[in-house]
Amino acid sequence: MWVECKVLEAGCGGRRRSLRSTVMRLPCSFWFLLLVGAGGLLLLHLQDLTETLQQQNQGSKVIFSQVQAIRKEPCPYCPDSYRQSDPAEDNLPRSAQPVQLPVFPWVQRSSLINPKDISAAHVTKSHRKLLLKSGLLVQQLNADPPGQIKESPEQLTQVQLSRQRLMREVCAKYTSGSTKQTITRMHVSRIFVEDKHKLLYCEVPKAGCSNWKRVLMVLQGLASSTGEIQHDEVHYGNHLKRLDSFDQNGIIRRLKTYTKVLFLREPFERLVSAFRDKFESPNSYYHPVFGKPIISKYRSNATQYALRTGAGVTFKEFIQYLLDVHRPVGMDIHWEPVGHLCSPCLLDYDFIGKFETLEEEANFLLRSIGAPSNLTFPSFKDRNPNAERTSLDITRRYFAQLNVTERQRAYDFYYMDYLMFNYSKPFKDLY
Repeated sequence: MWVECKVLEAGCGGRRRSLRSTVMRLPCSFWFLLLVGAGGLLLLHLQDLTETLQQQNQGSKVIFSQVQAIRKEPCPYCPDSYRQSDPAEDNLPRSAQPVQLPVFPWVQRSSLINPKDISAAHVTKSHRKLLLKSGLLVQQLNADPPGQIKESPEQLTQVQLSRQRLMREVCAKYTSGSTKQTITRMHVSRIFVEDKHKLLYCEVPKAGCSNWKRVLMVLQGLASSTGEIQHDEVHYGNHLKRLDSFDQNGIIRRLKTYTKVLFLREPFERLVSAFRDKFESPNSYYHPVFGKPIISKYRSNATQYALRTGAGVTFKEFIQYLLDVHRPVGMDIHWEPVGHLCSPCLLDYDFIGKFETLEEEANFLLRSIGAPSNLTFPSFKDRNPNAERTSLDITRRYFAQLNVTERQRAYDFYYMDYLMFNYSKPFKDLY
């Protein structure tokens, strides 16, 4: 083009100016086409990059597999690493069908979020804030305020759907997909079995578990009413079977076909209730077994009487023990998080009840499983009947004895229970 221009300049001097403007316009069109092509390539590259990141973020899914037989542990609260397999049970089958949950009136599986559709992640502060700001979780957190009274079966059914949806989403978000998770005997060791009405109840201490055991005994035909069953018969009579007492086939069959029930309580309130019951009242087990080592490690200038008896543990000392990674004595079921006690991310409960609306929801469940019409959930207090029941106001008074850091660490200890079961933060200064 440049050579052609020079030839034209030599032969056609009069047309030099118009030709020069034509030549200058051509590069603009050329660069415009080049820019459009580059933009298209960039968009294609960004699309490929987005698809790659989405594929990388897909985590492994929680699977339901065989129940691994393990030796009955000397301590029911020991970690998994302390448990060893029983050679006599090593010949159990190594495969089982995926757990298929039965369809109940309050469960519509098609309307629930499938954990397989949500990627796994680890708990971090930034992810916690991001998760709480997400639209679906905000809807769930506002859908079931604590202590709300539900009036109709339809409302109770919707509450169950909401709780199950939230539980499954949180489980999928926070369950690591790097390893396959299997249901072991330890996971079902807190579950009581009532075969007549096909009910599995996971025991959560300080959330109405004593009265639930009474109900199970009546359902099983061991008593005619809950009022005639004494405290010692409930806790020491060994009248009820646990799920881990069955063989593998019996465990798997019941998990597939029975109604799995979980009742829980606001975590801080449950913690204060356990402290008041075990440390502020005379107790021949918790004072010497827990009180003595707690006082010995966390109290300066402890008296010989306190060291000898373990009586008089303060709430602040109890929290120090709870948050210590090197506890002088192990964990106990009365303050262990529900996520550890009942393994909701593995067992996928069919009914999630709350202590705050215990009687109403328990009676709704009893009618749903076909319990006798004259059987209702008892309302009496099992231990220390004259003591005031632990409430939100009492809980706040106890936690006022702690500093901000201790309250935050206690909240972090129960964080998954708060998130999974839709309880709001108990103090404004918590993050």
